[in-house]
Amino acid sequence: MNSAQEHGVNDGAAGPATRPAAAGATLELLVHGVGGATPEHMLDDPRTVRISGDDTAAVFRRADDAEAENGPTAPDGRPVPEAYVWCNLTSGNGARALWLLLLPFMVANLAHWMRPSARDRARTVRLYGLLVRLVGLSLTVLLVAAACEVALDLTAWQCAGTRACAERHTWLGFLSPTASGDGWWSPPGRRLALAALLPAALVGLLWYLSRRTWSAYESEQPMVHDPGEDTARSALGRPGFWYGRRLVARLRGAHTAAGLLTVAAAVAEAAARHDRATGGPAALETLGRLLEAALVLGAVLVVAVVCRRGRSERHLDREIDASLVRHLPLGALALLLLALVYACWERPGWASDGRLPGDAAFGGIALAQGALVIALAVVAHLLYRSDADPRTAMRGLAGPAVAMLACALGGVMSGGVSQRVADWVDGTRGAIPGAPVLLTWQASVIPPLLAVLLLLAGWQAWRTLRLARAERAAVERDYVDEAAEADEAKDPQRTRRIARARAMATLTDRGPLFVAAVAAVSLLLGTGALAGALTTGRTPSEAARTAHPFVHGAAEAAQALGSWLIGLGFLLFVALGRRAYQDMSARRTVGVLWDVGTFWPRAAHPFAPPCYAERAVPDLTWRITTWTRTTGGRLVLSGHSQGSVLAAAAAWQLTPAVRGRVALLTYGSPLERLYGRWFPAHFGPAALGALHEEVGCWRNLYRLTDPIGGPVQLPGGAGPKVDCEPMRDPMAHARNDLHPLPAPILGHSDYQADPAFDRERGRLLDRLRPGLPGQRPGDAP
Repeated sequence: MNSAQEHGVNDGAAGPATRPAAAGATLELLVHGVGGATPEHMLDDPRTVRISGDDTAAVFRRADDAEAENGPTAPDGRPVPEAYVWCNLTSGNGARALWLLLLPFMVANLAHWMRPSARDRARTVRLYGLLVRLVGLSLTVLLVAAACEVALDLTAWQCAGTRACAERHTWLGFLSPTASGDGWWSPPGRRLALAALLPAALVGLLWYLSRRTWSAYESEQPMVHDPGEDTARSALGRPGFWYGRRLVARLRGAHTAAGLLTVAAAVAEAAARHDRATGGPAALETLGRLLEAALVLGAVLVVAVVCRRGRSERHLDREIDASLVRHLPLGALALLLLALVYACWERPGWASDGRLPGDAAFGGIALAQGALVIALAVVAHLLYRSDADPRTAMRGLAGPAVAMLACALGGVMSGGVSQRVADWVDGTRGAIPGAPVLLTWQASVIPPLLAVLLLLAGWQAWRTLRLARAERAAVERDYVDEAAEADEAKDPQRTRRIARARAMATLTDRGPLFVAAVAAVSLLLGTGALAGALTTGRTPSEAARTAHPFVHGAAEAAQALGSWLIGLGFLLFVALGRRAYQDMSARRTVGVLWDVGTFWPRAAHPFAPPCYAERAVPDLTWRITTWTRTTGGRLVLSGHSQGSVLAAAAAWQLTPAVRGRVALLTYGSPLERLYGRWFPAHFGPAALGALHEEVGCWRNLYRLTDPIGGPVQLPGGAGPKVDCEPMRDPMAHARNDLHPLPAPILGHSDYQADPAFDRERGRLLDRLRPGLPGQRPGDAP
């Protein structure tokens, strides 16, 4: 720690260093939620200055409060507001809209953090992390295999090798055999070698993006803890939790090598299969077998590296396995170059016919993913049984279900792009065999999956309607004081609107049912598609040709509709990314997805979008620690929505002495409602209960109309001491002197508009007056 950091000097910041002349300073550090916010909006003042930070994330104050600590304390006792703006970490520029294409990787990474809490099951916990990392590795292989299917099989092997198809695409003319003779690139092996540059470039792009985001995010080191200090009783308080540099670098090397080996295998296998079948030169056949053995050895090394070690959280791990990270991708690149040279060798009489062995490749990937998900479910169930919590989502099976969704997303994206490219190069002419049969089967199961989802959505809509009707009586009871004053002010239509808003807010609590249904149906239908493709070797319509006419018609309809839907879904996905690149409002919407999905460090997949909390949490920790140390004042850490999750993570990272001098004010907070249920190992009752005991004091505000925020509900009677009574929303049912116009239903926004906000913040500050002890378990603020 340098001297500037030691004394809280803001190097390059717009505001001055905090050196108060008078004690008793109070500060409210505001942290916004998803979707972003401007400092002007957060501070309710058009004149703001940056106190510390850069264009990516910074702390702002009102211009009049820039040197508030050097002046007298505000006569009304209000704290100085300070806004931490972090929205540019996730939605700052248009290039980040391309992160949509990395969605399966992000979902797989979430599965790592969804493991159930466990007691004395360290080996089982490590096995859980290992299985998720293997699922992530399979997704990388699937993505590169899909790129190979498009570039090598559909384009270079099938279309360029078929004169009728190549004539419709003039840009393939130099690759296609012609009546006047073949060009240098016309032989199949050379076509495959040239086309292999596309998937290899994709792997290089993923490597570059991962390394670039690593430099921008994970290079920010958190505040170093003294090993002798008693840190928070949560994994989020460990010194190395928000510094995953070593693991990400190791996984990046392994996944890059896996991608390059996949491309090399696609090229080498086609040439080696021809050499074995035709009895070509012995030297070529021997070279092919040696190359295949080297590829198998490389794959074993990649799997061994992925299995070797997980995250290091108990200490700040600055070391990187430099030789492993560097040599493993270079070795895979050398094998790829050798495979390209081997494929380019002259082979008279070799012509491309049929498909490359894509069905075997995609079938093996699908089989491996299914086995990994089932094994992950067994391990998750064992962990849940060791420390069962009824509020845990899906009884501990949320992680395996989300891993299944990641595999399904990867399958949809790979199948979608393959189907659309096959239709583009050939259409309905039938000049080429087209995409692998397995991808057609996978597309055919999408209509029944959507049918199940529509039935489930209809059932949930009916339940919500019934709940809204039942909620009307509760709304009338909550506003009985207004009804007693003026019966003519009753508005049945407004009562229905409030009841409907409350009922709609409960849909969040039924999210696990949707995830469980999609995951289970996807697993069952995916298994059926794999079995159908492997046993028949034909498309669903061809396999059902001799069946009953109704069955045959249903198979044809499912195949056609599924192919159309999978292509439409992929095109909509790309269109959303394009629109987000051009439109700021759409970019902000995409940013909301990353605000929720990229809170967690990359522990299972190095190509997932980067973790913004690895920058935001150290920022907050540094600001809180330096301000309290230099002023000796009181600080309220005020977090809304996702900002409350960042606030809790920052509080866990503080030293016990500083943590006890900080009050936590959360509102619209998903700490228990979402994070506690979906991530029980890190935000479960034990972790939140420990946070309640360790911070100076804590209050949580929520509304019944809020679909995201909710009560903390700590066990043992502590919950009511943290949670306030539900805030009224709207603040008035009918028009009155204070609300001559109808009060809006705020839901998840504008918690500061309620007078209860200032009242609860004032109570927290009273608890933090100098000389008073910190909050004890069971004390009410």
